[in-house]
Amino acid sequence: MTIPADYAIQVRTKLVTCPAINSFSIIEEKLLPESGYIRLRASLLNGDFLEAAEYFALEGDQIVTRRYQWMDKERKTLHKRWDNVEHYPDLPNFPHHIHIGEEGNVEPGKPLSIVQLLDVLAGEVISSQTSPAQESTFVSTSAPPWPSATLPGKRWDRG
Repeated sequence: MTIPADYAIQVRTKLVTCPAINSFSIIEEKLLPESGYIRLRASLLNGDFLEAAEYFALEGDQIVTRRYQWMDKERKTLHKRWDNVEHYPDLPNFPHHIHIGEEGNVEPGKPLSIVQLLDVLAGEVISSQTSPAQESTFVSTSAPPWPSATLPGKRWDRG
């Protein structure tokens, strides 16, 4: 990551090109010269829901805090939540951990960015899909970070 604005463009580009994403919206984005914050919601190809929030800094190109939550489409059943809140100090790779299926079922995790998360989700969601890919839609309250709002097979809509 060279500057926070470049990283934000990488995230948006990955959201548009990720085959597991059906639609998404950027809920909040703050970019400073050496750090940034991005929060998004997405509908996955299988109908599930993803909410991701990430604070990142240029200091060592690190993701400082993160929380990515993958749930069913009704937003009632947790599939997985990746975070790095420091409340499981005995786990390997502390503070990185994953809640799987329920709050109390916690496994060690690893550092993960939104871009890397989307690769993980693409593998898990696409491998479980039997229907053909659908067109993706991008909804945002701000202009897209690329010159054209249309990419092959994807659609960008203002929220």
